[in-house]
Amino acid sequence: MFANLSDRLTETFKSLRGKGRLTEADIDGTIREIRRALLDADVAVPVVRSFTAAIRERTLGSEVSGALNPGQQVVKIVHEELIAVLGGEQRPLTLAKHGPTVIMLAGLQGAGKTTFAGKLAHHLKAQGQTPILVAADLQRPNAVTQLKVVGERAGVPVFAPEAGVTREDERPHGDPVEVARRGLREAQDKQHTVVIVDTAGRLGVDAELMKQAGDIRKAIDPHEVLFVIDAMIGQDAVATAQAFQEGVDFTGVVLSKLDGDARGGAALSVAQVTGRPIMFASVGEKLDDIEVFHPDRMASRILDMGDILTLIEQAEQKFDQAEAERMAGKMQRGEDFTFTDFLAQMQQLKNMGSMKKMLGMLPGMGAMRDQIDNLDERELVRTEAIIQSMTPLERDNPKVLNGSRRARIAAGSGMTVADVNSLVKRFEDAQRMMKAMAKGGGMPGMPGMGGPGGFGGLPGGKKSKGKQAPQRKVKGKSGNPAKRAQQEQQARARAAGEKPAAPAGSAFGLGAPAPQEDIDPAQLQADLGKYLRR
Repeated sequence: MFANLSDRLTETFKSLRGKGRLTEADIDGTIREIRRALLDADVAVPVVRSFTAAIRERTLGSEVSGALNPGQQVVKIVHEELIAVLGGEQRPLTLAKHGPTVIMLAGLQGAGKTTFAGKLAHHLKAQGQTPILVAADLQRPNAVTQLKVVGERAGVPVFAPEAGVTREDERPHGDPVEVARRGLREAQDKQHTVVIVDTAGRLGVDAELMKQAGDIRKAIDPHEVLFVIDAMIGQDAVATAQAFQEGVDFTGVVLSKLDGDARGGAALSVAQVTGRPIMFASVGEKLDDIEVFHPDRMASRILDMGDILTLIEQAEQKFDQAEAERMAGKMQRGEDFTFTDFLAQMQQLKNMGSMKKMLGMLPGMGAMRDQIDNLDERELVRTEAIIQSMTPLERDNPKVLNGSRRARIAAGSGMTVADVNSLVKRFEDAQRMMKAMAKGGGMPGMPGMGGPGGFGGLPGGKKSKGKQAPQRKVKGKSGNPAKRAQQEQQARARAAGEKPAAPAGSAFGLGAPAPQEDIDPAQLQADLGKYLRR
């Protein structure tokens, strides 16, 4: 959603690179571009004014003038001020010490309250809670039915004593305040730890909506009132948030439809205008498409600094630890990487969700957004179909794949023989890469890591056809202390007429892993570009 804002800000900071000193004109020009980028993204004008004023005050002070790299210091200041606009620190849900925690959802019709209710219940259930959903939206047609479907998908019970409106021309019946009150008693009787009350919305803010929401709040006295706002509604987001704050006094904000392609900057203004933290973000239609909102991580995404922490958390939740340990042990023993392993790794990757989202969380990927958007995620499905069409023998021993076997696999997977040949070739590249990593050479083609191929060795990648930089041979002693000690030991062995011994700690006479240098993000981006341009 914030791609345009991210691109504008990143482009603005490029002009500051390499400058040893920033003049007042440089700072004024940078702030002017930041102001334009924020206004184009629909960020509220009062927020833009306070944001740029804070940046100007800090950049004109000694904080930047005394810095070794003034350009990077300006980016750091913008990052910190953006975190402040987004709410500062992440605030978790307030859970009750005794009895069920009551969470009330409020917002306009179509904002995504019902869908979010199911996502939140699913999220809390994964944390060991026992939630129950209460259908207090008796006004929108089939709202109760939708909540029942969402609850069934989440594996969470739904308290719905009233059917609500089932047709467009039907008048609302039933008392939503009484339904909410009875839902709380039901949760207490059944010993549920969390009660999530889905309330009615309107197409616009009106007195009837506010009165009903206020009456429900008084009846159930919730621990949290979450205001669900559509991140795509533009400048109305601020006015709507202020109206709900006055009428309901919510305690937190939920940004829904954050995966849309609207400008969405107004939604970022809500925390600053209302003083209430953004607590969750809804980023899709699936039950798992919910994220705890971290202002610092969102600020890093907007500034194209990536969000590695969220990526790691998703990997920890989705990856099978036993499978990861099995693969690590197999690599240490020097065993061959098979199609069975390849399939298991692909399925683990699919469990993490969209490849485009994961790549978008890597630092510097804004410059490759077009390639990422054009990435065909169905390629994983096609590859999986080919591997599943193989026999166990063929998966564990790809050398037996002759012409007739490949033709049978192509027919069984609905692909062509050329597709099968291409997969086998890419698999062989991946197999060589895994062998190089097992020998301690690191990932091939990465700076500071031995082995040929780079990302061209990955499935779907291409080897670079450009001119390769000449390898410079160093004849003297290495500058690396560990390697220099190894060279001296080998020299002494040769002088004594002995066969050089394998380094200590090595297995089967293989060299110990060479110390790896830091990975250069620019080189990583270039190598990944080859992979995405396939």
